[in-house]
Amino acid sequence: MVNAVITVQVGSQVSGTIAKLNADFNSRVKKGDVVALIDPQLFEGALKQAAADLENARANVLVAEANVVKARATLVQTKADYERAQTMAKESVGTQQALDLALAGYESAKASVDAAAANVTQAIAQVSQKDAAVAVARTSLEYTVIRSPIDGIVVARNVDVGQTVAASLQAPTIFTIAQDLTKMLVYAKVDESDVGRIRMLQPVTFKVDAFPKDVFKGAVSQVRMNPTTVQNVVTYDVVVEFQNPDLKLFPGMTAYVTIPVATAEDVIKVPNAALRYKPPTSPEVVRALYAKYGIDAGVQPDAAPAASATRAAASAPAEMRRSARGEDAVIWKRLADDTLEPVRISLGITDHTYTEVIRILTGKLEPGDDVVTSSISSKALPPGAQGIRR
Repeated sequence: MVNAVITVQVGSQVSGTIAKLNADFNSRVKKGDVVALIDPQLFEGALKQAAADLENARANVLVAEANVVKARATLVQTKADYERAQTMAKESVGTQQALDLALAGYESAKASVDAAAANVTQAIAQVSQKDAAVAVARTSLEYTVIRSPIDGIVVARNVDVGQTVAASLQAPTIFTIAQDLTKMLVYAKVDESDVGRIRMLQPVTFKVDAFPKDVFKGAVSQVRMNPTTVQNVVTYDVVVEFQNPDLKLFPGMTAYVTIPVATAEDVIKVPNAALRYKPPTSPEVVRALYAKYGIDAGVQPDAAPAASATRAAASAPAEMRRSARGEDAVIWKRLADDTLEPVRISLGITDHTYTEVIRILTGKLEPGDDVVTSSISSKALPPGAQGIRR
């Protein structure tokens, strides 16, 4: 699948009704642009209420400080009364009861001063709390203005004007913005049997349904080690980078990826069906033909070397291509007189339709020669008999 390199989902941190949308599908936006606006009336009211609570808390600080002054004045008065009662008690003018009452009033005044000072501290703390509430309300109001976090193109718009978004449980997505569609990625699922042959910066070609005649090129940028298992089939994600300067390809397109792991140029190739073909005759007749054309009699005429050769060649990386020489096969070439000649060849790499001929071991094979892939016969062919090629 084709994807942008960086895709950002723009959501809302507050709940409310969408009042305005400044962007739509395919809109180009810059970082910081206002792309949507949530109705701010409730948040403006909450901010005003929080600001009023803050002013009230500040007024309470003034009241508490005035109470401290009052309590200290009372303390001075009660202290003087207590000292006067002590003097009168020493001179036997006042009673013990009056002294006790003066002492109690003095102690109570001292406690009132401490309580008033504590009330000042509490009022100051309330101011800090209400100030924080104002900051939260102001931030929530700012969140009603939704801005683009990056430069890019809007690839999805998920809301309309008047729609209510609820951010209490999960932040709703309002826009999806792709940062740069001139540089994109393809996420290819590669089977576990093939992923070991993929290397970084390996060239890749792919096609999309929208442009079936065009071949796009890229390079492997990452082979992710996280496996995906679907119905016991294990695949790995291979990330392919490619340039999209004309914005021809869109995010979400299905890509059909080809990652060549080996190449061969200017070689003879034969169809894989020819590697599987066996003449409809007895093994003795085939051995006689082998002997006639100098093929080793140890080669089993009823063997099917094509399957193992194809598997070995397909799994060989480019630098190991020549190791496929150990896989041999016998193909049947149609001569000018419609007789068949066996040719023993050494196999190279394959694209599962054609296989490279590395070397001709026995016989002759030239580009353009006819090789038999299947035949129709009413009875077994005698040595040198004609076959109908299909």
